[in-house]
Amino acid sequence: MSDETGERPVFGPDDDGFHTAVMSDRWWETETSWFSFHHPERRLGGWFYTMVRPNIGTVAGGAWVWDHTAHLPWEVLYSANYSALQIPDGADLKDCTLPNGVSIRAVEPTMGYELGYDDGERFQARLRFDGVMPPEPLTAVGSTFGSAHHFDQLGRVHGHIVVGGQRIEIDCLGMRDRTWGPRPEHRPRQAAYVTGAATADHGFLAVTNTRPDGDPIAYGFLRRDGRTVSLAGGERTVERHPDEGWVLGITIEATDAEGRRLRAVGEPVSRIIINRHTFIDINSLIRWDIDGDVAWGEDQDMWPVHTFAARQRAARGAGG
Repeated sequence: MSDETGERPVFGPDDDGFHTAVMSDRWWETETSWFSFHHPERRLGGWFYTMVRPNIGTVAGGAWVWDHTAHLPWEVLYSANYSALQIPDGADLKDCTLPNGVSIRAVEPTMGYELGYDDGERFQARLRFDGVMPPEPLTAVGSTFGSAHHFDQLGRVHGHIVVGGQRIEIDCLGMRDRTWGPRPEHRPRQAAYVTGAATADHGFLAVTNTRPDGDPIAYGFLRRDGRTVSLAGGERTVERHPDEGWVLGITIEATDAEGRRLRAVGEPVSRIIINRHTFIDINSLIRWDIDGDVAWGEDQDMWPVHTFAARQRAARGAGG
């Protein structure tokens, strides 16, 4: 379990595993583990995502791989999104192979992970994630993650995947996150989770809480010159497709706690729409210009289903 230094959580080796001993008996107690990867030249993005609810014995999630040829989950290169598989007896997130296809092995606590996925001829993956920074704790209680324990970490991802019978080498800078705490399915509100990295020492994370008057940044960090500093404020501005509603262009302008300024201008090169119980995630692979440097990352444009439906129906002039 993580310790506390003042009010700032510290991610320790025990946090690579389950937190069953410190969880309540509530139905919605949840653990998640997410890793991203991409191949810029192919405009290809990918996720491994695992969501475990120990109190009810279920594991959900799986893997997604997409490129510019399709955005619907039933048309992309690969999509597996399980909802309620049984947790194997004795499962340990430090070293596990789960029924959703994901395997995780912590080879260097909090920093290095061997990742795998196995779905026969459909999709295979063997990747390694090595953090280029320590896990960064969530410190803003007003973020979309609410009261859950949450950490984010930028790292180098290398290895290969095999999808559609084709082997693709992966060597990129990707983001991972890790959460544990209560996460009911009716929880989500409109928000965005935005990442970008040009080098191991130059990248950012911005998490927003969307409001009628804008898209302010609630939480995040700027990593520059090898130093990671929390964002103190900023704004996400997007241009949307007039009919489809998805992001066509994006700008992040922010300032960190030391006064360093960030300006990142991005263009989506591919996207996937993921339906996750009561919300959708329109997730775009983004080519960024971060303060003059070319970078890559994602824009997770998250909407409650009813909110997005109302927007789209109003844009088409449809009835309620």
